[in-house]
Amino acid sequence: MNILVKSATILDSKSDFHNTTQDILIENGVITQIDKSIENSKNYEEVSLKNLHVSQGWFDSSVSFGEPGYEERETIANGLKTAASSGFTSIALNANSNPIIDSNADITFINAKSANNIVNLLPIGALTVKSNSEDLAELYDMHTAGAIAFYDYKKPIENPNLVKIALQYASNFGGLVCSFPFERKIAGLGVMNEHITSTKLGLKGIPALAEELHVARDLFLLEYTGGKLHIPTISTAKSVALIREAKQKKLDVTCSVAIHNLYFTDEVLTDFNTNYKVMPPLRTQTDVDALIGAVKDGTIDMITSDHTPIDVEQKKVEFDHAEYGSIGLESAFGALQNIFTLKKTVELLTKGAKRFGLEKPSIAIGEQADLTLFNPDQKYTFTKNNVVSTSKNAIFENETLKGKVYGIIANNQSFIN
Repeated sequence: MNILVKSATILDSKSDFHNTTQDILIENGVITQIDKSIENSKNYEEVSLKNLHVSQGWFDSSVSFGEPGYEERETIANGLKTAASSGFTSIALNANSNPIIDSNADITFINAKSANNIVNLLPIGALTVKSNSEDLAELYDMHTAGAIAFYDYKKPIENPNLVKIALQYASNFGGLVCSFPFERKIAGLGVMNEHITSTKLGLKGIPALAEELHVARDLFLLEYTGGKLHIPTISTAKSVALIREAKQKKLDVTCSVAIHNLYFTDEVLTDFNTNYKVMPPLRTQTDVDALIGAVKDGTIDMITSDHTPIDVEQKKVEFDHAEYGSIGLESAFGALQNIFTLKKTVELLTKGAKRFGLEKPSIAIGEQADLTLFNPDQKYTFTKNNVVSTSKNAIFENETLKGKVYGIIANNQSFIN
C-alpha cells in the first residue's frame, strides 16, 4: 500500500513532529517521509480531508463480538470493520463466545479468522475452563498460541484460591490475569446501582460494596502472590481509593473504566431504557467524579468502550430480564471528547496497549504506519445511522458527541470512511 496523507496535524508526544501539520508519505506500509509539503510524483492514493488530525493507532482493551456461536450479535469480520471505522487499529477480544475461548485451538481459530486484517485482533483467553470458575484453563498453551491475557469476561472468580494459583502460575511466563470485581452474594438479584434512583424506580439494587469487596480481596491476593493483575471496568469511588493505595505499595496492578461509566449516572434509568443496563451498573455522580479524577491522575490506567453487542430480542424486554451491555466502539472518541481535552482523549485511546504486550510505533520516518485519522471538532448527534455493528444496543444513542473518525492506516492497508 502506497498513500500520501496531506496536511495532517500530528498528535504523538513521542514524535519529533508532535503538534505540527505535515504531509506523510507511506510506501509499502512504512512511513518514508514527513514534510511540510510532499509532491505526489508517483501518483499514489492521496488523502486530503477537512481539519485532518492523525495519531498513533487506537487500542481498546475490552471488546466483545459474538463469533463463534453468537454470530447474530456480531461476526469477527463485521466487528473488525466496526473497529476500523471507529478508529481502532488494535482491539483485545474477550473470550465470551460459544464455545468459550479456553484452549490453544480456540485461540488459533480466532487468529485464523482475523488474519491479514487491517485491525490487529488480540485474543484474550478464558481464565477458567468454560469460564465456570472451577478449574484453571490451559493458560500457558493459550499464551503460546497468542493469548494476551486471561479473563472470564464479567464473571467473578468466587474461589480466592483459584485467583491465587492463577497469579502464581501465570507469573512464570509473564501472563496477565484479569479478575472481574463482583461479589454475587452481595449483589443478589440487583439490576442497577443501589441508591436513591433504584428506590424510586422499585428496582433491586447492586451495592457498590459488591465491587469493592472483590477489589480488596484481589489486591490482598496480589500482595501475597506477586504476579500481574488487571482489574477491568471499575465503577466506584472506593474502588479507586483501594487501587490507588495498592499502587502506592508498588503492586503490579492496572485497571480500566468503561467510557459510559465516566459519562452517565444511574439517574438516566428513569424511563427504564435497557440500553442503559450495563455491568458494572451506572453509579452516582460522586462515583463518576472520582473515576474522572482517577483517569486524570493515572490511577485508572486505561479506558475501554467495553463494546458488547446484544441482539434486539434480549434488549427489548422488561428491564429485569434484559441482558447487560452496550456497543461502544463507534461512540468512543466522540464521548471522550465531551469529558476530556483532545490531548487527553488521544492519550487515553492510545494508552493501555503496552500492558497487554503491544508496542505501538510512533509517527516517525522508518516506522510502520499505524495511524488513526480524525476530525476532532465536528459535532453530531449519535444515531443508529452511525452504528456499524450488527447489534444496535447503543447507550450513546441521541447524545451529542464531538469528533468524527475518518479511518485508519495499519498493516499495510487503509480504511477511510
